[in-house]
Amino acid sequence: MNFFRTTALAALLAGSLAGGAIAQDKTYTIGVSVPTGDHGWTGGVDFFAQQAVDRLSKAYPNLKFVLATAPDSTKQAADLEDMVTTRNIDALVILPGDPDAMTASIKKVKDAGKWVTVVDRALSQSGIEDLYVAGDNPGLGATTAAYFKSALPNGGNIVVLRGLPIPIDKQRFDAFMAGIEGTNIKVLDNQFANWNRDDGYKVMQDFLTKYPKIDAVWCQDDDILVGVLKALKEAGRENEMWAVGGAGMNQIIKMVAAGSTQVPVDVSYNPNMVATAIDLTALHFAANAQVDGRFIINSTLITKDNAAQFDYPNTPF
Repeated sequence: MNFFRTTALAALLAGSLAGGAIAQDKTYTIGVSVPTGDHGWTGGVDFFAQQAVDRLSKAYPNLKFVLATAPDSTKQAADLEDMVTTRNIDALVILPGDPDAMTASIKKVKDAGKWVTVVDRALSQSGIEDLYVAGDNPGLGATTAAYFKSALPNGGNIVVLRGLPIPIDKQRFDAFMAGIEGTNIKVLDNQFANWNRDDGYKVMQDFLTKYPKIDAVWCQDDDILVGVLKALKEAGRENEMWAVGGAGMNQIIKMVAAGSTQVPVDVSYNPNMVATAIDLTALHFAANAQVDGRFIINSTLITKDNAAQFDYPNTPF
């Protein structure tokens, strides 16, 4: 399933409740745990999580929310302990900062009889969560690869700036490499840039020093892309290559919408997926709806023609 905007899901929630499905004498508490916004994408996660909590709290007084942000796994695990023992939550919506480190703590929440929704980053043990909401990570790599094949029909030299060495990065990278297999597109190098614009800047500087001929850059993430564009400008090589990021940062969407030749497209992986996860979890309690399973949001190629659909107002990302 794919919703371009969480308001579509909000409308579904409102429609489900129109017949009075919510039990007015029962209050449910939903805990929401997300990483502290340490870069653009996680800043967007915090923004959209707060928006969803505010919207649902006002619309449905019988739904209560506990929202916590954490800079590391130690704090996030402590937040979960507090939510269960002190706040007596009925459900948890969590985007784990480090899914491997957080798996045991999330399992404790599930073992306590709580509904668990995991967002974006898969846990190291399967079968814990009731609901998994994420973007299509293999799809992000495959969609990007398809664009590179069409834009470089005769092949070319490219460099790849990856995210963090965690499963979702591998899913993206492996799908991209499979997508360009059999073409004349040559990956000169790939390095981790940690989904960070400063690291993207440093890695791209290194690539520019090592490789005199680069035709295109895959950054995998728009935070990285911002750093790459800075490196290209400082080196005076911005007209030598184009670059593609991912996630739908507002700044990049506006460049695509304006017809930029340097950033011709983007691929969606928007942080508002956390709002979708909160909406679906609320729907489970408010309307007794079956929402367990996997909800994967499409990774869509964003072009000048459809960029307006991905231009979210007031977002910090």
